[in-house]
Amino acid sequence: MGKIEILTKLKANRLVLVVRGQSSEEALACSLASIEGGIKTIEVTYTNPFASEVIGQLAERFKLDTEVLIGAGTILDDITARQAILAGAQFIVGPHFNQSVARLCHRYGVPYLPGCMTVTEVVTALESGVDMVKLFPGSTVGMSFIQAIKSPLPQVEVMVTGGVNEGNLTDWLAAGAQVLGIGGDFNRLASQGRFETITQRAAAYVKLTKDY
Repeated sequence: MGKIEILTKLKANRLVLVVRGQSSEEALACSLASIEGGIKTIEVTYTNPFASEVIGQLAERFKLDTEVLIGAGTILDDITARQAILAGAQFIVGPHFNQSVARLCHRYGVPYLPGCMTVTEVVTALESGVDMVKLFPGSTVGMSFIQAIKSPLPQVEVMVTGGVNEGNLTDWLAAGAQVLGIGGDFNRLASQGRFETITQRAAAYVKLTKDY
């Protein structure tokens, strides 16, 4: 799947599950339960040492399923980005913009979604070949910030992570977000072994986006 196809699928899926987990088994089970519930885009964060392992397992399992996207999150440098891509990550997400990561992803045709909190940061990212920026944390920047960015930069596409939940999900979409990252509640349920509940919650989130 090429870069444009991946970005198109990201926007079509709308929801990204940000997976952490206390073990590779937990992270994998959380991902599978969410995919079963309809959240087809998974972002495995590099806040743990087993992220590449989980990405590899998911990439292999769903290599023939064009509805499922597997990405890597909390990417701070180009070395980690390359590790993630080699493991099978189809997109890269970071908490901030990193020029070296942007160059690497551009070189390999992999979408890079860096965290941005100002118009200057967004412009810098766009000028470096970034196609979609991440507003993080959403709970801090607020929904009005999307319009504040899109007024001078109507072409910018936005993913919001941090503070997105079942109660405000459609409000974020109405505010102009193309993609929403969720995870807090799902990771808590995973730590309790409540994977059936994760599937149910995922289905509820997906229904909200389809009803919107």
